Amino acid sequence: MLVVKLKAREAFRIQGVGFRKPVTVLLCAFLTVLSPVALDSETEWEIARPDYKWNFPADHWVRDGFKTEWWYFTGHLEAETGEKFGYQFTFFRVGLLKAKPEVGSDWAAKDLIMGHAALSALSAPKRGNRHRFSEVLYRAVPLLGGFNEYPDSLIAWSRGPAGTDGNWELRWNGDAFDFRAEDDELAFAFDLKTQPRKPRVFQGPDGYSKKGDGISAASHYYSFTRLATDGTLIVDGRTMRVNGQSWMDKEFFTNSMDAGQVGWDWFSLQLDDQRELMLYILRDGEGRVDHARATLVLADGNTRYLEQSDFSITQEQSWESPSGDAYPSGWTIEVPVVDLVMRVRSQMEDQENRSRLIPELRYWEGAVKVTDLQGKRIGVGFVEMTGYGSARTPAL
Repeated sequence: MLVVKLKAREAFRIQGVGFRKPVTVLLCAFLTVLSPVALDSETEWEIARPDYKWNFPADHWVRDGFKTEWWYFTGHLEAETGEKFGYQFTFFRVGLLKAKPEVGSDWAAKDLIMGHAALSALSAPKRGNRHRFSEVLYRAVPLLGGFNEYPDSLIAWSRGPAGTDGNWELRWNGDAFDFRAEDDELAFAFDLKTQPRKPRVFQGPDGYSKKGDGISAASHYYSFTRLATDGTLIVDGRTMRVNGQSWMDKEFFTNSMDAGQVGWDWFSLQLDDQRELMLYILRDGEGRVDHARATLVLADGNTRYLEQSDFSITQEQSWESPSGDAYPSGWTIEVPVVDLVMRVRSQMEDQENRSRLIPELRYWEGAVKVTDLQGKRIGVGFVEMTGYGSARTPAL
């Protein structure tokens, strides 16, 4: 076991886990490295700034002055059969140009839309196909997908994967979000509706989330940390009513990482005492902690922002994926300033998302359980880990 203490620039390494350079993907660099894509010299994207003036509900929709944004949902569902599932649904917007090219073609696009959907059968017997990952990647044009503006209830949509008739959609329902995704080849679909159990919170003062020392190393970031969720899940031809709780993140930025940062470990934890905790660490190419922050959401919805010195993470286990990459799979998290100590464990080891559309793009996104030091459940959550894969730039 190796202890990871989050002190500025302190090196750490997990035994048996090697850190490699990230996958550099021109179309979606934000997934593994978030380094800026080369742009025309006359193109100027906005960068995140601490004086940004929020405008809700319009800011739930596209903010196309920024190069990248995402709408990220993760959660835990229980079917009427008693089966338990973890899920992910994400739409990404990747800006290519500030304005649509004037070429007289409906296929001309200034943005790409990418979607990821995953389902983990957490209570299924130990057999194959427990974690399913689906993806779409299209130009944002009328026949393939795109982003709408406020007040249209449809925020974003895309065609489904090849061979699937239905669309993927994200909608505003007046209080929160409804969304759907399906993949006929992988034999799963979900159609979910959410309602907030707690108010929206900013991640960082006024939603300004610093990720490094550089002036552009930041994002605008807010969350709904506890969303009541219900809807329909289809798995292998079986239709089930499900309910549970979800976490939603919205971020938009142009370049949210410093040079030299290769990936991150991100935690969203929903505690049974009605508090939530978001933590992230950003790593450099040698596996050192370059930057870390956290937000504790109290039961009444108020927030407490935590600096790097306010918490520690001990990485205790690792797991090697079929792709050959190794990821942490168990941690102890301590937040002494609020007398909080917990153990976090993956509920299923293989929750790695492996892209078929973008070679070498993979990251771990999965459901975790949260216990006290005696093993008693105190919550659930999700963890995302990027930048652990091999590096190469794929052909476009």
